[in-house]
Amino acid sequence: MNPKISVIVPCYNQARFLDESLQSIQDQTYENWECIIVDDGSPDNTAETADKWVKKDSRFKYLHKENGGLSSARNAALEVTTGDYIQFLDADDILAQTKFSDSFNLIQDKEAIIVSNFCLFDDSNKQELLPPFCKLSQDLLNFESILYQWDFTFTIPIHCGLFPKSIFETIRFNENLKAKEDWLLWIQIAQKNINFIFLNAPLALYRKHATSMSRDRKHMILYQMLFYNEAEKVISNSDFNKLLLKHLDINYNKVNELTIEIRNLKESKTFKLLLALKKMTEDLGLLDLSKKLFRLISKLRK
Repeated sequence: MNPKISVIVPCYNQARFLDESLQSIQDQTYENWECIIVDDGSPDNTAETADKWVKKDSRFKYLHKENGGLSSARNAALEVTTGDYIQFLDADDILAQTKFSDSFNLIQDKEAIIVSNFCLFDDSNKQELLPPFCKLSQDLLNFESILYQWDFTFTIPIHCGLFPKSIFETIRFNENLKAKEDWLLWIQIAQKNINFIFLNAPLALYRKHATSMSRDRKHMILYQMLFYNEAEKVISNSDFNKLLLKHLDINYNKVNELTIEIRNLKESKTFKLLLALKKMTEDLGLLDLSKKLFRLISKLRK
C-alpha cells in the first residue's frame, strides 16, 4: 500500500514563514504526497513564494482565491485534493520529517485518524524545541473530552492530525467562524465515533509568536460566542445544554476566585499604604505623583 497524502497549506500574509513550512513537507521521508498552497488573496509575496516551490517540485500546487478566511481557504483546497489522506498545515507551522511515515506505521484501520503529539518552537531560537502548551493522550481523543474539556484541559493543533479523506465527504470547516473553527471540526468528526490513534511523538511543530491570532484575547472572546451559535446546529440539544452549563460553571468559579483575590488585595497592608500615599500627595497638591500612584494601584487591582 502506498496511499497518497494531500497537504493543505493556507496562507494569508505569512509569506515570510512559508518557505520553512513548505520545506518541512518536501523533507518528509514518505514521498507520495501533494501539497496545495492556498493563497487566500494575500497582499504580500505569497504568490511569488508559492510559484518558486511549484517550479522546484511538481508535487506542489498553487491555488489562488479571493480572501475569505482560513476556513474558506481550507475548504477550497479540499475540493481539489486527489489524495487518500488529508494533512492540514498552517503557513507558520512545520512538520517533523517522519510525520507521514510514522503515522502510516500505526494505521490498521484505514478510516482511523492518527493524532501525533506536538511541541512548540520560537522564532528567537528555532533550534530549541519547547514543551507543548497542553498534554495530549489517547484518553482525550473522544467526543466527550473534545466537547467538554477543550480549552480547559487541552486543544489539538490541527496539524497533529492525519485524516482519511472520506471524512470530508460530509464535513467542512465552518466559514462563519474566524476562530474556534478547528474545535468545531474536531467535534463533528468525534461524534461520528471514528477511531482515533494517538502517536506520542512530537511530530507537529507549533510556532510560538506574538502575532498569532490565538493571542488576541478580545478576538477569541467574540468568536467564542459565535462558536456557541454554530455548535448548537451540529450537536444534540442535551450535549449543547451540558456544554453551556459546564462553561458557565467554570467561568463562575473564575469570577469568584478573582473576586476573592481582589478583596484580599484591598485588605492588604501594601494596598492600604498606597491609598494613604495617594491621598497624601493629593492633599499636598502633588498631582503628577498622585496620578502615577493611581495608575500603579489600578495595575495591582488587575
